[in-house]
Amino acid sequence: MKILVTGSAGFIGFHLTHALLERGDEVVGIDNINNYYDVNLKYGRLHELGVDAKGVEASHFTSTRYPLHRFIKMDLADREAMERLFVTEQFDAVCHLGAQAGVRYSLENPHAYIDSNIVGFMNILEGCRHGGVKNLAYASSSSVYGLNRSQPFKTSDSTEHPVSLYAATKKSNEMMAHTYSHLYGIATTGLRFFTVYGEWGRPDMAPMLFSDAILHQRAIKVFNFGKMSRDFTYVGDIVKGVIKVIDNPAKPNPQWDPQTPQIQSSSAPYRLYNIGNNAPVSLMAFIETIEEALGESATKEMLPMQAGDVVSTYADTTELIRDFDYQPSTPLKEGVEAFVAWYRAFYRD
Repeated sequence: MKILVTGSAGFIGFHLTHALLERGDEVVGIDNINNYYDVNLKYGRLHELGVDAKGVEASHFTSTRYPLHRFIKMDLADREAMERLFVTEQFDAVCHLGAQAGVRYSLENPHAYIDSNIVGFMNILEGCRHGGVKNLAYASSSSVYGLNRSQPFKTSDSTEHPVSLYAATKKSNEMMAHTYSHLYGIATTGLRFFTVYGEWGRPDMAPMLFSDAILHQRAIKVFNFGKMSRDFTYVGDIVKGVIKVIDNPAKPNPQWDPQTPQIQSSSAPYRLYNIGNNAPVSLMAFIETIEEALGESATKEMLPMQAGDVVSTYADTTELIRDFDYQPSTPLKEGVEAFVAWYRAFYRD
């Protein structure tokens, strides 16, 4: 299968690209390699895929490690370039993971989220439409649940009250995807990711922030005075679920009733799933796990809740288990230890 992976220099995109190549798929990866966080980390991921793009002016690269992999430096918001990409390549499937990430950054630079997450997603949908791609999987987020306090979060729950622009753009993506499924028969599956962690993770996420601070004798910032929990999910488990979705395009739900419409499915080939560990962990317990893996103790700066954040996330993954027999299997301790081992090797700490 020939698959486009957007955001292939990103955290999940890198791991997904590697897994697809290892099983023999042809993968074209795109990423604009922006400076939202350290670009050396992005170039490091690409290097693992056999793409040495650091310091090179070219935009097109062929992997030296995987003959079926090509990487293109490209911005999702570049409409003309995206149109050419889909016409030229003729993909069998698209996994759209590229986006401007981060809840807190959306308070500082909101326009970046519109350019990447709205305009960029529009270009993906139009590319699929005119390029004849009938299978699109894309990243949504647990952030869409916003003010909802009914836990565990179910895909049937209301998502009408987002608390960050990032969440609002992801909710918009779900609605845009349904429109294209309904109008053009494109099978679209949105995956609401729950707190993904692991090797090659982002520097703005808790495992990296905590590890860096602890190892350099700085206090870690503990928001809401530690009274938070997250459904931490190991990246390897996430990738297995994403591949199951890529291999099984969404189908219309024959039981869907327009009089009592379900949010997570449709008469069109459209689905939404939570993808998480289905086992939330308190923030303080997570910090203890990081401390144990590092062999160091953290100094904690206890702070109030941040704007745009939520107290707890907890994924109801019943539908993903039912439809794909999907179940994460990596214990938190094992996943954190794998992350710490990678972190020490990469940053030589």
